[in-house]
Amino acid sequence: MTYEQVKSLKPEDFKRLCSVRPETFNQMLEVVRSLRQGKQKTGRPSKLSLEDQLLMTLEYWREYRTYKERQRAEGRRHKERSINKN
Repeated sequence: MTYEQVKSLKPEDFKRLCSVRPETFNQMLEVVRSLRQGKQKTGRPSKLSLEDQLLMTLEYWREYRTYKERQRAEGRRHKERSINKN
């Protein structure tokens, strides 16, 4: 999904998608824009807009499971397997 598709969502649906309210997203976007202005751009230009890049990052962070969570889940599966063998 692109930011253009997402920006018309209701605030609660927007937050469900990327874990922040639209107002917070806009504040984050302004911070990223201000930090980017001081840098000289090198390399190939991005195909994604800054809004889409931020949205993609937030969606990734929302779905990302930490190694600790994975370890805990794997531990439960291992424990269930050993119980089922007996």
